Amino acid sequence: MVVVMEPKVQEVKIQNVIEHLKEMGFEIHRSDGVTHTIIGAIGDKTGIDIRQLEILEGVHEVIRITDPNKLSSRSFKKEDTIIDINGVKIGGDEVVVAAGPCAVESREQISIIAKAVKKYGGKILRGGAFKPRTSPYSFQGMGETGLKLLREAATKHELLMITEVIDVSQISLVSEYADILQIGARNMQNFMLLAEVGKLRKPVLLKRGMSSTIKEWLMASEYILKGGNQNVILCERGIRTFEDYTRNTLDISAVPVIKKLSHLPIFTDPSHGTGIRDKVIPMARASIAAGADGLIVEVHHDPDHAKSDGAQSLYPEQFDEMMKELQIIAKAVGRFID
Repeated sequence: MVVVMEPKVQEVKIQNVIEHLKEMGFEIHRSDGVTHTIIGAIGDKTGIDIRQLEILEGVHEVIRITDPNKLSSRSFKKEDTIIDINGVKIGGDEVVVAAGPCAVESREQISIIAKAVKKYGGKILRGGAFKPRTSPYSFQGMGETGLKLLREAATKHELLMITEVIDVSQISLVSEYADILQIGARNMQNFMLLAEVGKLRKPVLLKRGMSSTIKEWLMASEYILKGGNQNVILCERGIRTFEDYTRNTLDISAVPVIKKLSHLPIFTDPSHGTGIRDKVIPMARASIAAGADGLIVEVHHDPDHAKSDGAQSLYPEQFDEMMKELQIIAKAVGRFID
């Protein structure tokens, strides 16, 4: 359930309510909104008389939440979550773009691409150091060397850095270098991994599983939120359908659906969502028009020789074209790209 406190209530009254809830056996999750403090109480409500809480000083109302995705729901928090990472605000009025290669291949490669990402308006450098591949014979990434090269390029060009963590054993290592941890589609329901990153306070971008429903996706986010990490970004990256012309089917409708159901920011990944270079920009445009808070796209200066996903990677000049078009669309829907 959710306990909504009165506007500008004294902290001592908030703590009093929290103590009462703890005595009742609830796990507490606090959210300080613009006008109200909201206390989420997770646990067995059997036999609980909510009137015991409603009469406490400072309590505005008590709401029972029937949705299984309690912490990610609008019932728990009505205001959009805005994640501030070194001054880059995700979930606010600015549309934030992450871009870079599918995989780090060399210092020269990541340096050239990072320079282009910065030049054309990207705020986050993306790139894989550990690559979960369908085939065990495909390029698996450069490991920690790749992490070092990503961090070096991101710092040099004043960009944030996001990269994927694919196993619990990697969390500590990847966290040393990355500003944002990515949980890929294949790991969306790796509940042990989700629970472990939930113990951190570092932002996590959670991609939708390729065969997952929106409900399952939101439930996956609950594992991170329940651990205390409120810095979760959802990412629609395309789902598997009967259509085989594109690599996946980018579910643009998921954007407004998530906006209605959840307070969490949402990105889309038109690169993985289509798998075809000339389809990336149109789907990026559609994503921003639908209300996405940001994008994560693949960019490579020499995609024909990329070790991973070259066919869906934009050339730097195409990335420039996309960013210029997105500025126009963002303005049309009341947002901006800096």
